[in-house]
Amino acid sequence: MTIRQLSTVSTTLLGAVFFIGCMGTSAPPPAPASAAPTILMVVPQTNGVGTNREIAVVFSKPMDPSSINTGSFVVTGVTGTVTYDVANMIAAFKPSSDFAANTMYNASMTTGARDINGTALAAPFNFSFTTRATRDTSPPNIFAINVAAGATCVPLDQKINVTFDEQMDSLTINPSTFFIVGVAGSVTYNVASQTATFTPSASLAANTTFTIMVTTAVKDMGGVPLGAPFQQTFTTGPCPGGGVPPVALCPFIGNFSVLAGSTVTNTGSTTVSGDVGVSPGTAVTGFPPGLIGGVIHKADGPAAQAQAALTTGYIDAAGRAGGTSVAGDLVGQTLTAGVYKSTSSLAISGDVTLDAQGNSAAVFIFQVSSTLTTGSGSHVILANGAKACNVFWQVGSSATLGTNSVFKGNILALTSITITTGVNLEGRALARNGAVTLDTDVITGCACL
Repeated sequence: MTIRQLSTVSTTLLGAVFFIGCMGTSAPPPAPASAAPTILMVVPQTNGVGTNREIAVVFSKPMDPSSINTGSFVVTGVTGTVTYDVANMIAAFKPSSDFAANTMYNASMTTGARDINGTALAAPFNFSFTTRATRDTSPPNIFAINVAAGATCVPLDQKINVTFDEQMDSLTINPSTFFIVGVAGSVTYNVASQTATFTPSASLAANTTFTIMVTTAVKDMGGVPLGAPFQQTFTTGPCPGGGVPPVALCPFIGNFSVLAGSTVTNTGSTTVSGDVGVSPGTAVTGFPPGLIGGVIHKADGPAAQAQAALTTGYIDAAGRAGGTSVAGDLVGQTLTAGVYKSTSSLAISGDVTLDAQGNSAAVFIFQVSSTLTTGSGSHVILANGAKACNVFWQVGSSATLGTNSVFKGNILALTSITITTGVNLEGRALARNGAVTLDTDVITGCACL
């Protein structure tokens, strides 16, 4: 990333400093320790540092780039180069040759590191890290994006968030490597979430198709580039009738029809059309006798990627503004496309109809702060072109579908999903933290087109 230039000190302030100096007044006292910069986090790999990887630290405030160097960022017994990412306040140490394998190293950011006001770290920041046996040679992957593939009705002020599966070299993530084609903007990188954000400089053109691009010039902290260029399109609104874009699950949710955080448990002759997965948990039981049209994934890469996509989609759905208030029981109601918000639990004791009014792209989003419960024999009915895969139920705790009920849409639950005996679900059952429990059900998943 091209290092952004630091803001210049205002002419007034410089003049004031010059005047005080001419009056013979002593320099102001050093800033108190509480104002000193600190280190927020160290950025190694969690499973042992690849021998060719950078080591990085994140500062609490903007630093003087000239003070971030091999004299202030030291790895004992190792020579290397030091870079500083002004935009994201990240200092990185790259060894001149690979670290030794399976070795613990001591590192320090000394008080030679100063912020842009000249205030040094209050004390040296010392830390250690341990290498693994091998180099990092695997390419990074994109795990999630906050705009669904092919989305329509996207707001004109939309920011694009791309989440990677590992820590990245932030200096390689910039407006020339991550952008919307033909749109000027700025790029930032959040180390904690491993997410890059592109912010357009101005509102996007209305009713226009745009392409998101991430090039192979984006690299991880071992210098390994993205395996292939990534691109995805979306179309801005406004849409007739105040349409909303679909929740950002695709494409990274993949072929999952059932996904859990802890366990997937089945009893009886359940059939699932797509993949079944769990992450970070490892237990999937009851298949057979249950049948799966796809693949079972236990704490592997596809399951982890799907969980990342679920997290992004859940946050997207929960954050949609302008929702119509609903409460209690939806039984007997006919609802048109849009966002609906319940500040507590929501129930469907009988039949509720979702009416697309002839628009096959109509999107329904339900924000449920607590539990979602459907009654035995209840039905979610789709009318006038409504599609199950464009219906999203964001549930703040857990969802329970009653026996022999018919349910339509994607359930995005923070905790667990219980699908009791004889349920027919057209959509996805996706639980972030807890279990998905099945019992002689039919689950017809959705495809990312």
